Amino acid sequence: MIINVARKELKSVFASPMGWVILSLLMFAFGTQYLNGVNDYFAVMSGAMRPAERTGVTQFVGQSVYGLASFIMLFAVPLLSMRLISEERRSQTLPFLFSAPLSLTEIVVGKFLGLVAFLSILIVFIGAMLSTLNIWSDIDFGFLIANSLGLLLMVASFSALGIYFSSLTQQPVIAAILTFIALFALMMLDRFFAGDPANILGSLSLTRHFQSFNSGLIDTADIAYFILFAVTFLTLTVRRLDADRLRG
Repeated sequence: MIINVARKELKSVFASPMGWVILSLLMFAFGTQYLNGVNDYFAVMSGAMRPAERTGVTQFVGQSVYGLASFIMLFAVPLLSMRLISEERRSQTLPFLFSAPLSLTEIVVGKFLGLVAFLSILIVFIGAMLSTLNIWSDIDFGFLIANSLGLLLMVASFSALGIYFSSLTQQPVIAAILTFIALFALMMLDRFFAGDPANILGSLSLTRHFQSFNSGLIDTADIAYFILFAVTFLTLTVRRLDADRLRG
């Protein structure tokens, strides 16, 4: 049943003009960043372009593209997640959703997976685009896998937070604004506490936990952080909807 909900949400995103606009704009932005990265690489490495010396192209171009992606998702996810539940509340179809032969957990997780599936299209696009570097140079596929995994975990965390704020209000715009503010604050925590790596608040920074992936490293502690983050806000969303259901 979760798969059916996820499929329905994925179809609804593609059925809306906003979904296609966001998809097109992000693909254009990532493609432009990729081409600029390749041009910059040739400019910087123009004196060392023998095959044996082309070892840094994956990091040079990849870090730039994935770094941009992690930043742009800060704006894209709130716009995509804002209607997931708030639209149901505004159109007064939430009681019908509660009466469906589905648990609240299945509903929330299904909507979450539908959004993550849509965003995964962009992650696959980035990976495929960067893989074309292999046409003229040996690239580090492990680096691409680490970054793709990190970006997937990050957008999953973004999506879980977005769904939670969408469950708090019947105004999608308010949900988007609250999600953006919260994500921006969580992204900036690393800057505020850069001089104190042991600070607890600094360790909550989404940026800090993405940095290892962006460097081509897979740290289980960072994986655990993103999974716990997503599970926490999905659980809070379920509890919020359960409270609404009990109030009638």
